Amino acid sequence: MNEIATDDAPASIGPFSQAIRDGDRLYVSGQGPVDPESGEIVANDIESQTHAVMENLETVLEAGHSSLENIVKSTVFVTDMDDYEAVNAVYEQYVTEPYPARSAVEVSELPIDIGVEIEVIARVDS
Repeated sequence: MNEIATDDAPASIGPFSQAIRDGDRLYVSGQGPVDPESGEIVANDIESQTHAVMENLETVLEAGHSSLENIVKSTVFVTDMDDYEAVNAVYEQYVTEPYPARSAVEVSELPIDIGVEIEVIARVDS
């Protein structure tokens, strides 16, 4: 296993890696809508938060020699299932067919005061 870390994505806020490469798979920890430079939450609206999450995922994936196109599985955590359609509308702009397998769950809260967090598993480019 190899740790993947980049200063271009938010730093981990606990004892976990931004991502771990194991063989030809990259396991990316949940990314939130946090600006990597300031450490601040980027916005309050769910659409802007989801864009920021997807951009942070893309940054970590690229650091691990992968991409959004290589995602095979994602898990979406939302604090309000009423935001599900808005999150989907943004998420769909970043993924391509065949779409990754995915789970989406509502959680009572996340480690910081955000509305969405997404984790992914992706193939690593050869």
